[in-house]
Amino acid sequence: MAKRKIKKFAEVNSFDNCFFLSFEESRADGLPLKGKWNKNYFKNNNPIVLELGCGKGEYTVGLAQRFPDKNFIGVDIKGNRIWTGAKTAVENKMDNVAFIRTRIDFIDTCFADNEVNEIWITFPDPQPQKTRVRNRLTNMMFITRYKKILGKDGIINLKTDSEPFYDFTREIIVENKLEELDATNDLYANTAQRDEVLTTIKTYYEKKFSDKGFKICYLKFRV
Repeated sequence: MAKRKIKKFAEVNSFDNCFFLSFEESRADGLPLKGKWNKNYFKNNNPIVLELGCGKGEYTVGLAQRFPDKNFIGVDIKGNRIWTGAKTAVENKMDNVAFIRTRIDFIDTCFADNEVNEIWITFPDPQPQKTRVRNRLTNMMFITRYKKILGKDGIINLKTDSEPFYDFTREIIVENKLEELDATNDLYANTAQRDEVLTTIKTYYEKKFSDKGFKICYLKFRV
């Protein structure tokens, strides 16, 4: 297992579609591509969409396949997870996909103000302990950072198997006067009125929890 992880890390570091931001760099100038993603990497003016805590990058790659007129970037701290999505993108010559290995805390040092159009948060750790509230990816500390990099009317999508986490995020929306656009604590109970992307692209964790009978919650809001 350790040898496999080391091999994946080495491959990730060699992929042209993967970037790494260290703690030191986040405190200095940030990622060199900050503010230049469209011009220097994607070489187009298409909208940029992020998947935060992307894991194996299933949503990043799945969305990129369906929307070639948009650019997608997956962000996760684990290089051996990113490897799966990055390798898939390389093998399929997907030029609208990239990955960043870094902490979500540093997201506003990876992108300039208004550089991102939409964010997906797919099955994050719900951090259920009260002492871990500040680590939840939809608390206002994080949302403030997302708001900074999102353009006007920027959208955030959340998919989770944790109803308490879903409820927590809805409370954050109300308390901070954000605009809730869609909300369901049982996504698959009513799919007719929603985009098929929500149910046809599934992460490893979504499949795992769905198979165990967990309901999937979905939330869409504007910051």
